Amino acid sequence: MENIWLKEPEDHDFPAAQDYLELIYEPTEAAKLAKKLKAAKTIIKKSKDIFRASGLHILPADNKHIQANIQKIVERKKLSPILLVRDNGRVVIADGYHRLCCSYYLTEDLDVPCRLVSR
Repeated sequence: MENIWLKEPEDHDFPAAQDYLELIYEPTEAAKLAKKLKAAKTIIKKSKDIFRASGLHILPADNKHIQANIQKIVERKKLSPILLVRDNGRVVIADGYHRLCCSYYLTEDLDVPCRLVSR
C-alpha cells in the first residue's frame, strides 16, 4: 500500500486537539498538552494497537467522515498524523479518530504516524 500519510500534522490539528482535550481536562491543562503535541516528534504505531490502547470502538465504515477520508485516499491526498495523549494507562485520541478508523478499514496493521505525549 502506498503511503497515505503526511509526514507532519497540519497546523489546524493542534487547535482541534486542544478543543477536544478541553472536554476532558481543564483548559490550561489542555493548552499545555496541545503545546507538547506540537513540539513532539512524529512516531509510528499500528492502527490496531492505538485502538486497543484507547479503549475506543471503531466507527462504522459508512460514517460520512470515514468515507470522506477514504475519498481523499482515492484522490491521492494524504491524511494528517494522529495526535495522542497517554494518561493513566490509556491513550486519548486528541485528534484523528476518523482518520484512525479509516486506516483500520484499510488494514489493521497499517503503520500510522502519530504524536504521543504523556499527561
